[in-house]
Amino acid sequence: MSENKVKIFNDKKIRMEWNEQEQDWYLSIVDVIEVLTGTENPRRYWSDLKRKLKSEGSQLYENIVQLKMESADGKFYKTDVANSKEILRIIQSIPSPKAEPFKMWLAQVGAERLDEITDPEIAIDRAFETYLKKGYSEKWINQRIKTMEVRKCLTDEWQRSGIEKTREFATLTDIMTKEWSGKTTREYKDFKGLKKENLRDHMTNMEVLHCQV
Repeated sequence: MSENKVKIFNDKKIRMEWNEQEQDWYLSIVDVIEVLTGTENPRRYWSDLKRKLKSEGSQLYENIVQLKMESADGKFYKTDVANSKEILRIIQSIPSPKAEPFKMWLAQVGAERLDEITDPEIAIDRAFETYLKKGYSEKWINQRIKTMEVRKCLTDEWQRSGIEKTREFATLTDIMTKEWSGKTTREYKDFKGLKKENLRDHMTNMEVLHCQV
């Protein structure tokens, strides 16, 4: 697995991870359930749905895997995930008017990722357009994209050194963040009043210049 991402569907975040070997996204099941049902307890909903599917003789649960994904507290926990094919099967078991729009969104996300693999500049252009729509200045966006490039080079080097993602990456990021800011990533998020939001997307021009992690 590689490349943890957060995608947005109807203003709700979906945690995802790209599988290079399978060329497919693995999505957090509880995140998908939350956006489709609007439930305040998606974990309970998923637990009940698993029991229902198992009682019906479904083999779906055998294909569910767990990956460590970042939670609201900034820490990484094992989370049930499924690839796009299995997610579509789960959606069929959830009565929701958002099911069809979500299927179309998932197909688009998959197609965009394959385009970006073919031409990495597409990903940069899309990021630029997204930030512009959110009201960021072109100067800020250029600085932000530069930090993305630096971060990618850094994590690639970590991987070549045998360092695994998730918790070890988070620990190293904390160390580097504290070096330039005096705070860990979680402390910096608390300082800015952030929860699930991306910290670097809420930095000033000067902070982005200093932040290379």
